[in-house]
Amino acid sequence: MDSGERFDFISALPETLSQYLQSQGFPAYRGMQVFQWLHRKGVLAPDEMTNLPADVKALLHRHAPLLPVTAGQHFTSRDGTRKIEVCLADGLRVETVLIPEGNTLTQCISSQVGCAVGCAFCRSGAFGLLRNMTAAEIIGQIFIARAFYKPEEQLRNVVFMGVGEPLQNFAAVSRALQLLCHQDGMDLSQRRVTISTVGIRRGIEKLGELTGGKVSLAISLHAANDAVRRQLVPNVSVSVADLIQTLKRYPLPDRMRFTIEYVMVRGVNDSEEDARQLVRLLAPIRAKVNLLPLNPHDKTALQPPTPEQVQRFQDILIAKGLSVFLRKKRGDDIHAACGQLLALKDDKAP
Repeated sequence: MDSGERFDFISALPETLSQYLQSQGFPAYRGMQVFQWLHRKGVLAPDEMTNLPADVKALLHRHAPLLPVTAGQHFTSRDGTRKIEVCLADGLRVETVLIPEGNTLTQCISSQVGCAVGCAFCRSGAFGLLRNMTAAEIIGQIFIARAFYKPEEQLRNVVFMGVGEPLQNFAAVSRALQLLCHQDGMDLSQRRVTISTVGIRRGIEKLGELTGGKVSLAISLHAANDAVRRQLVPNVSVSVADLIQTLKRYPLPDRMRFTIEYVMVRGVNDSEEDARQLVRLLAPIRAKVNLLPLNPHDKTALQPPTPEQVQRFQDILIAKGLSVFLRKKRGDDIHAACGQLLALKDDKAP
């Protein structure tokens, strides 16, 4: 029976739960029941799992709390965006963000505590990488955010665009993907999940193998040549040419496109020549471009371009046939916008 060692119920797939419960003397089918209570119904309290016998509930109680994260501070923006501090069991913290659109929500989740990439415009990696998050911590952000839904709201999209570089924590992120999209759990369509990466080549290849390219892939590019990209994204070795070749090999399904994320920085990557270089670079792939004027914060002296410069840049891309979207600022007044996470007033490490 139970050895006393903690079992990670949250990150376990149904077959693993069945094997564990069998090892504890219970029928295998109890594993699927537990999985559905956790991931389909979002129930964490064993006593509320009404079709489980008392001895299975007792086992779950012995492993309580099942969720390795809790909600800390939370803030609501004037535009309805909600930022939630995610407290981990070892005292570290990350953040997750809920972005409403009508009655649906997009949740931006974190995958690492800190980040090793060191993007010049990003607050989230100011303290470097402290550690990877576990699959249970990653998926746990979905659980704790439900307390902040309005009654009429439901989750529609999940984007791995919070703290961390997802593809540098591939094992935990891939398990979180399996849990998010499992037909007996949350059953989120893979196309409703977006992984944002600066371009970890082997991670992109593995993601294509795992998902058949059905998970949406966003590339944090930010420059069309290596010299400028090294200024903005200093800790990534892959060249822009090699990154495009990697994307050309990716099993992108018909009618899907890569999202190219381009944070615009005044005087660095916002010129008309930068726009023309970007057009040439993206010519071999199916892509849409998200332009994001930099969101200022206390850890960078960089500034956003003028609205007129953004418009000129956008016009050049559109004239050459690219689909271009100007990212709306969401939650910037509570430091919940892109590049601002972990911009807390006390300025302590996560």
